[in-house]
Amino acid sequence: MFSFFKKKPLPSAVPPADEPVSTPASAPIEHVHVPEIVPDIIPESAASASDTGAAQSPQAIPVAEPVAGAMGRLRQMFGAGKPAPVDTPTPAPTSAAPAAVARPPVAPIAAPAETLPLAERANWLGRLKAGLRKTSSSISTVFTGTKIDEALYEELEDALLMADTGVKATQHLLADLKRRVKETKATEPSAVKELLAQSLADLLQPLEKPLVIGQFTPTVIMVAGVNGAGKTTSIGKLTKHLADEGASVLLAAADTYRAAAREQLGVWATRNTVEIVSQQGGDPAAVSFDAVTAGKARKKDVVLVDTAGRLPTQLHLMEELRKIRRVVTKADATAPHEVLLVIDGNTGQNALAQVRSFDDALQLTGLIVTKLDGTAKGGVLAAIAQERPIPVYFIGVGEKLEDLETFNAKEFAQALLS
Repeated sequence: MFSFFKKKPLPSAVPPADEPVSTPASAPIEHVHVPEIVPDIIPESAASASDTGAAQSPQAIPVAEPVAGAMGRLRQMFGAGKPAPVDTPTPAPTSAAPAAVARPPVAPIAAPAETLPLAERANWLGRLKAGLRKTSSSISTVFTGTKIDEALYEELEDALLMADTGVKATQHLLADLKRRVKETKATEPSAVKELLAQSLADLLQPLEKPLVIGQFTPTVIMVAGVNGAGKTTSIGKLTKHLADEGASVLLAAADTYRAAAREQLGVWATRNTVEIVSQQGGDPAAVSFDAVTAGKARKKDVVLVDTAGRLPTQLHLMEELRKIRRVVTKADATAPHEVLLVIDGNTGQNALAQVRSFDDALQLTGLIVTKLDGTAKGGVLAAIAQERPIPVYFIGVGEKLEDLETFNAKEFAQALLS
């Protein structure tokens, strides 16, 4: 159901060695396998005091590995990307116990949009059009006249700017549209509208890239965002789809600042029957380090790190994000493999400012755009494509699980101009 996108290459250099990763002795990190029904989500364990503050983590109950049939179905469904190679075990001597067979890597989780069931994708497109109706209605009224003249282009410019398309993207779209009109000799406003949809789809195309899960074990995904953007909920939905497709997931509750953030992520862990590494009121970097280390030891397919929400202007919290990234790299020199930013589609040009700030701090590899339902500012994706073309992995138009789907440039352009 879901489409992931290829990551941008990240530097593999090892960060400075002076970064503390120890955990306060007063609040030990907990490795918890959350069963289907857990009364208190995450039990507290007793603190173990030491001079260094290192935490002793109890052994988690292992999660059952995905069955071969599920992995086979994944490979049938999802052909994009290239899974990690599987080492062939060395044959054991006849007298020795048989060698363990290496677990095959997870196939790419979710296919490109065009390979999904038509009925399912049509339902999604309908929800997307409904969500973007406020934006599309303000633009579509421009094409209700009978003439193609300078007045039409001026009205279209105003409508695009009102939809938070941004000055640069608006100028690009208008120039490209005029070229297309001249080349095709279009004479009807309805034809101009179709040409605008094509131009917008071409502008958004760089945002549509596949992400592969399985090249690294585990694939470490760090998720950031401002308060209220829907970050933790998006992580929960993503976890659900990963788990449904047979991937083993470990959650890291590194949002230790916000009240009930740990419990909220624990609820998603309970629903999806996945493990979670958490700590109450501790160091987010230490929780992240411990989660990545545990994910490597337990051969998890994905480690999802939930960080605390913050504004780009909160410099001390932005520095905390940089620290988490550096410490994660200490746990795994190739990690984080994906750094995602969750942005609220209703914030318009402010979302573009967030993308700039977080990308400068963390080198983002992907975006999740939420709350596009009912927004009049859906044109912000065009502004992002023009100024910071970072792949948009998912877009959301509601609270339900099925309301978070993969981004398709052509579909989005059609919905925005429907």
